[in-house]
Amino acid sequence: MLAASFKLLLNAKRVNSLARLKSTLVIAEHNNEVLSLITCNTLSAAKQIGGDITVLVAGTKCDAVAKAISNANGVNKVLYANSEAFKGFTPETLTPLILAMHDQNKYSHILAGASAFGKSLLPRVAAKLDVSPVSDIIGIKGPDTFIRTIYAGNAIQTIKVKDNVKVVSVRGTSFEPLPLEGGNATCELVPPSDYKTNLVEFIKQEISKSDRPELTSAKVVVSGGRGLKSGENFKLLYSLADKLNAAVGASRAAVDAGYVPNDLQVGQTGKIVAPDLYIAVGISGAIQHLAGMKDSKTIVAINKDPEAPIFQVADYGLVEDLFKAVPEFTDKLK
Repeated sequence: MLAASFKLLLNAKRVNSLARLKSTLVIAEHNNEVLSLITCNTLSAAKQIGGDITVLVAGTKCDAVAKAISNANGVNKVLYANSEAFKGFTPETLTPLILAMHDQNKYSHILAGASAFGKSLLPRVAAKLDVSPVSDIIGIKGPDTFIRTIYAGNAIQTIKVKDNVKVVSVRGTSFEPLPLEGGNATCELVPPSDYKTNLVEFIKQEISKSDRPELTSAKVVVSGGRGLKSGENFKLLYSLADKLNAAVGASRAAVDAGYVPNDLQVGQTGKIVAPDLYIAVGISGAIQHLAGMKDSKTIVAINKDPEAPIFQVADYGLVEDLFKAVPEFTDKLK
């Protein structure tokens, strides 16, 4: 009886020791003024892993972002670095900073959102640490076990990572965003250092402006495909989106045809969305596109081809010519 009790005590101590060893560094994505929603999703994933959570905010004048994220419940510390070297948020300048923070604190996990920012940054960090990155996870089974999709979402893969440092990108649509409230983390300014690089030079950034919601965070998304036949015809979707206060997306076929810019592309090689309502107009439903939107809560498809694959995932389908259906749909909305 005494031996069994002693064994239980040792196991409990081992579990507590492992819990203390877990520490996660979350790389914040922002524009120096506002935190990106996908970072809040990533914080939820970090909380599931357990242990201490530190957030790294790097930019030119990012004090307000650091202050905002310090309010998130579960965040223990916020490190923020202000430097002109981080202008443009290039991976070549951010990686040395992340490695320096890791050398000081020996994190067990390094996380970022699976956005263009995270996808360009984390592979470089992983290569410098000589570990294998785990990309686009949709679930967490344990501190070293993650779930992700493969084959354009047709199969689910569970991965157990043996590296001492787990470098992971998080699919935002698979984790509820952590509210920026209820916490009181300490904010520490990272001492200035030379993070400039000769590998790249940031020239400028042109950001398209729109009154519509941002595609990856919108509750309603209206997407168009090759069936619209031209970029001019996308005005049909813009009118519908304005009535629904929706974001506008597109299939890869529409983007490749030059109808709309590639920042509207939804799919495996575009943006992953999971709105409350997804309306697919003139989209056949290629596997690449389905991988980026099939987690939407309600999917409506409008296509004149009754055999289109999009109808296999749609909750509601309308077999009709979009040039007749969409204007009628728009007119009936107040």
